Amino acid sequence: MLKKNIAKLIAILLIIPIILSLSGCSQKTELEKKESKLTSIKKTGKIIIGTSADFPPYEFHKEINKKDEIVGFDISIAKEIAKDIGVKLEIKDMSFDGLLAALQAGKIDFVIAGMNPTEERKKKVDFSKVYYTTVQGIIVRAEDKDKIKSLEDLKDKIIGVQKGSIQEKIAKKQITGSKIKAIGKVSDLILQLKNNKIDALIVEESVGKAYISKNKDLKLLDIKIKSEDDGFAVAVKKGNTDLLEAINNTLDRLINDKSIEKFIIEATELAENK
Repeated sequence: MLKKNIAKLIAILLIIPIILSLSGCSQKTELEKKESKLTSIKKTGKIIIGTSADFPPYEFHKEINKKDEIVGFDISIAKEIAKDIGVKLEIKDMSFDGLLAALQAGKIDFVIAGMNPTEERKKKVDFSKVYYTTVQGIIVRAEDKDKIKSLEDLKDKIIGVQKGSIQEKIAKKQITGSKIKAIGKVSDLILQLKNNKIDALIVEESVGKAYISKNKDLKLLDIKIKSEDDGFAVAVKKGNTDLLEAINNTLDRLINDKSIEKFIIEATELAENK
């Protein structure tokens, strides 16, 4: 009996180091997972941004030296993020409503696209600190500018919004009795407005100013729409804390040295320059 108990004790003593070793490996693996995103980005030498380049002055296409490029306020910030990490920036242009799905699937590393960090989105991804705050505006055809003096005048109208955007949420919440038409790209909504397919378009105010500067048949109304979700932030895949910290560090620098203010002025001028 004694020999049997001793044998069991020896077996237990032999198993304990193995269990501890496996536990240590498990902890190490979990740690590696947390650190892997930023590490893998540095190893590949590039970081991939997802954006929707139809949102001037934040992100838009511009011919520079006879070459089509994606430029804008958010792109300037993205370049600074890549520079601080020490890698090249690769830009993927896609529909706004597909950005978070692409981020969750690992097709892109982060999203910067004039995106508001709403509570609903926070359930899907992690967000940086807010780097810019703005208000929403309303674009109509120039001949209709005197017909709409308040949100009440939009009742029974067809309102265009970017699909999956904060503007879609605002329209559904603040404009009752209207029909909401959600489309993936703002440029397509502008065409819908010009072709009488919609009666008004809700868009971020700076974006509205950029579009009407090139479309004299449209008018940005003096109606301001405020929302609790007016701030813009950068999105990363949930759990990518090391990458998020690096992004926040860059944003801190850009906010503190006033580069954010400089970037928005430069991007607005570029968007309005024909």
